Amino acid sequence: MSSSFGNIFKVSTFGESHCYGVGAIVDGCPPGMALTESDIQPQLTRRRPGQSKISTPRNEADQVMILSGTEQGVTLGTPIGLLVRNKDQRPGDYKEMSQIPRPSHADYSYQMKYGVRASSGGGRSSARETIGRVASGAIAEKVLRERYGVEIVAWVSAVGDVVSRDLTLAPLTRDQVDETIIRCPDADASPRMEELIAAARAEGDSIGGVVTCVCRHVSPGWGEPVFDKMEAMLAHAMMSIPATKGFEIGSGFVGAQMRGSRHNDAFVMKDHGLGTATNHSGGIQGGISNGEPIVFRVAFKPPATISKAQHTVDFDGKSVQLEAAGRHDPCVVNRAVPIVEAMAALVLVDLALRQEYRHPKS
Repeated sequence: MSSSFGNIFKVSTFGESHCYGVGAIVDGCPPGMALTESDIQPQLTRRRPGQSKISTPRNEADQVMILSGTEQGVTLGTPIGLLVRNKDQRPGDYKEMSQIPRPSHADYSYQMKYGVRASSGGGRSSARETIGRVASGAIAEKVLRERYGVEIVAWVSAVGDVVSRDLTLAPLTRDQVDETIIRCPDADASPRMEELIAAARAEGDSIGGVVTCVCRHVSPGWGEPVFDKMEAMLAHAMMSIPATKGFEIGSGFVGAQMRGSRHNDAFVMKDHGLGTATNHSGGIQGGISNGEPIVFRVAFKPPATISKAQHTVDFDGKSVQLEAAGRHDPCVVNRAVPIVEAMAALVLVDLALRQEYRHPKS
C-alpha cells in the first residue's frame, strides 16, 4: 500500500497539508514499553514550521495526541493511533493556482493518476505528510534505544555549494546539531549556509542541500539478503521523503573513483570483537550490518514553490505567468533532519525485530 511502510513494525500515515489533521497508525510496537506524548513531541517540535527565520512562517505547534495503543502510559502491543491537528491551514491561498500545474510539483502527476487532487498545498505530496513519519519514528527510536542501544543523529552537511567538513567520525549529539538554526555543527560552514538561504529567499527563489546521518551501535547481523538489504531499505525510506533526489551510503559515488585496494575495509580486532579499520562500506556489507556505524547522505532539491514569477501553462495548455502564493521554505534541509532520523529509525527497528523474531540466538 502506498501509504504504509515496514513489515513487522508497520506505519501507515494519513492526512493532507490543509485538511483537519495528519498522523499515523503504528502496528507492531512491542508491548510493555513506557510511552507518552512527551516521548514523541521533541522530534515533532524540531520538524515543525515557523521555528526560525529560514523556515516557512506557517504557525503550527504540531502537538501530538496518542489516541490508542497505550494504557496508563504503557504500550499494549495493539495499534498506536497518532494525531496532530492542522490549526493554521489556509487552503484559500491556493485558489488562483488550482487550474495551474505548478512547475516541479506533483499537481500534474497526481491529476493524471487519480483524475482528482488536493489543490491546496500539494495534499499528500506535501511535507506536512511527514508528521506521521516523525511521530512514528520517535516511537521506533525509543524501541531502538532501550532495547538495542542504538543512537541516530543527522545534520545538514551541505547547502548549495557550501559544504561542511566531514563530521561522520565526530561523536555528535542532537543538542550540538541544534545549536544553529541550519542544524549544521560546523561553525565555519553554518553561517555561510544561512547567508545562502537568506539570499535565495530575498530573490524569491529556493536552494537545495544534503543531510548526513549516522546510526551508532547497530548490532552486526541486521538486514536481509538480496531484495531487503539494509542499504536498499534505507534508500527506499529516504527516497520516499518529499524533495529527495539522491541517496548514497558509505563512500557513495566517490567510491566509484577509488581502487579496491584503497576502498576495502580491512578487519581488525577491537574492544568489542571484530571491526573494520575504515568504513567505506558505511556499516553494511552484503546488505547486512557489520557493527560499524551506518553512514549515509540524502540530497534534497530546491523547494519547488518559489515566489519568483515563472512562465508555464495551465491544464488547458494556455500560457500563464505563475507567482506562487502560500507559505513555504526557501530550503528544506534544516527541517528535514528529524525526518531523515525518523525514517532511519523505522528501517532499523523493522530489521532489528525481524532479526530478533525470525533468527533468535540460541
